[in-house]
This record gives sequence, structure tokens and C-alpha cells, in this order.
Amino acid sequence: MSNISSGMNYAPKGKPAPVVKPGEFIIAAIGLDHGHIYGQCNGLIEAGAILKSVYDPDPKKVENFCKTYPQVKAAKSEDEILNDPTINLVTGACITSERCALGLRVMNAGKDYFTDKAPLTTLEQLAEAKEAVKRTGKKYMVYYSERIHVETAVFAGQLIEEGAIGRVVQVLGLGPHRLMPQNRPDWFFIKEKYGGILCDIGSHQIEQILFYTGAKDASIVQSQIGNYNHPKYPELDDFGDAMLLTDTGATGYFRVDWFTPDGLQMWGDGRSIILGTEGYIEQRKYMNLGTKDGPGHLFLANNKEETHYHVEGKVGYPFFGELILDCLNRTENAMTQDHAFKAAELCVKAQLQAKVIAP
Repeated sequence: MSNISSGMNYAPKGKPAPVVKPGEFIIAAIGLDHGHIYGQCNGLIEAGAILKSVYDPDPKKVENFCKTYPQVKAAKSEDEILNDPTINLVTGACITSERCALGLRVMNAGKDYFTDKAPLTTLEQLAEAKEAVKRTGKKYMVYYSERIHVETAVFAGQLIEEGAIGRVVQVLGLGPHRLMPQNRPDWFFIKEKYGGILCDIGSHQIEQILFYTGAKDASIVQSQIGNYNHPKYPELDDFGDAMLLTDTGATGYFRVDWFTPDGLQMWGDGRSIILGTEGYIEQRKYMNLGTKDGPGHLFLANNKEETHYHVEGKVGYPFFGELILDCLNRTENAMTQDHAFKAAELCVKAQLQAKVIAP
């Protein structure tokens, strides 16, 4: 299966940019239910982490993982990893509804946790995760990959920080994905397990709205979900959208869906338009429609210029190095815990209050 045709197996690779010496930061992987685990590991390894161990109850998943990372040791049990005092952080991508429980076990074992998004599926899980972070002092970090593992998204944040478009007043996000149902596991179509579309891929969009607006909180003004074209999977939301109002006064709107057509070169034509008081930024993250220009296109228009930046291979993914240093130094430069949890809270709330508009 092509890396670019399936979002579930999309694992970006960057240039090595280690922030630590070999052996200074050791990681392990538990839970291989989603292909994002490969992106999570790639980012950390490129930043200097040593991937020591892996565990999943499915031997086939472990076998495939070990083929990609031949240096890794297959652990006999989860406890073997949790009881290993040399491991600093556990990264995981198990079934969405089980991610919080794994995180609690990891933090209770004295290790930091780095989970795939969505990091949890209920507000009860959120309360448990917050309590565990407070009690253990460990991190519950989240792989919001559509911002932290996309070069246009990183560059957009840098431009905004430099004041390139003034104060951000609106973030518009489009997150289409290709379904390829024949390649999806059964749990992917059970709402209790995957959390619903606004909780699942909507988490990427809500996190970006908070980040680009500089917001600490937001309210869900309106949210909608539907199943327009997949009656075979009645618990699948194949469409969702939502409108947010942030505590900075900015607004956010996003649409997520499972309608990427087969003729498209990429698993999804992810885009974002960020409007500021002095200009705007458009991201064409993964492709430029109708061209073979590849990913990484950012367009900037402000009072000084109108520019097309092609940033593929030029910006990198600083989040992973910052996360490693945060774990070692107990700082919060990669992402604050409050931010990670606020995005999780809002995506669950958006899903809970969503109006069903189809069928």
C-alpha cells in the first residue's frame, strides 16, 4: 500500500537533527493499531531518541514493525517495557478509546507518554488523564501530526510569530481523507472505539485553531456530523464540520471527511487558510492540485508581498527535538500540557454536541 495513498500509513520522514547524544533518551512503542506509530517513532529517532523495545499483542504487527526498525527488541509483555528503568518515554497508537488507559499505565510506571491523536474519546478519560499528570508529574503528549509533522504548518506558525499577517482573526481548516475501508480494522467503524469523526481527525483541526490563534480556550459554536455515502458502516461519520470561537476573539471553522476521490494523487488535499489583520496564509500541505509539485506549498499575502514558498525539506520538524528536551529538562517548549488537553477536550465536546445532518 502506497504511503501517500493511505493516510493511516502516512509516516513523514525528515533529516536527522539529534538534540541528544546516543543513549541519552530511550523510547519504546506499545500499541500498533494505527500506522501513525511509524511517524511518531520516525520523528523521535530523527531527533536522537533510541528505540529500544516494542510490544503489541498481535505478533504480525510486531513483525512488520521490527522490519521497519531492525534495531528494536520485541518485548514479551507490556510490563517488560513499563518495568524497564532505562526507558524515558513510551509512544503508542493503540485503539483510540484505549489510549488513555495505556497512558495511565505508562505514567504510573514513571514514564512520559506520547500518544497518537485523538488522545482520548470521553470527558471521563480526560479527567483521569489530568489527575494522573498532576499526581505523577509525567507528560501526556499528543501526536497532532497535521501541524507538528507538516512543514507548511510549522512554517506558518513561524510566520505568524514573526507578525507576518498581524493578529489572527480566523483559521479555516480542510481535512479530507481517503477511506479505503478494505484496509481498515473493524474497530475503525465502531464509534465507541474511534470516537467519531470530530474527535478523531477533527482533533488535528481544533489543535491548529488553538495554536494559530494563540488561544487557551474556545467554545464550540456549532458542530455537525453525517453519514452521506457509507450505509454499510452505520457508525461511521463520513462528514463533519464545526465552528469555534476562541478566547482571543478569533473564530475557527473546519471540515473533515472521508471523500477523497480515487483519482487524487494523495490521501487527502489538506489545506488551511489563516486570516490576519494584515494578510493571510494558505497552506497546501500534501500536494498542489493538478501538478506534480509535491507537498509543502505555502502562500503568503500581506502588505509587503505576495509569495509562494515551496518548503519541502527546508523547515524540518522541531517538535520532536523539543519534546525530548522537555522530557529531560521538565520544560514545555514543544507543547504545553494544557494545550494538548484543551484540544482533546474540545474535540470530544464537538462530537458530543454535534447535530446529525445525514442520512
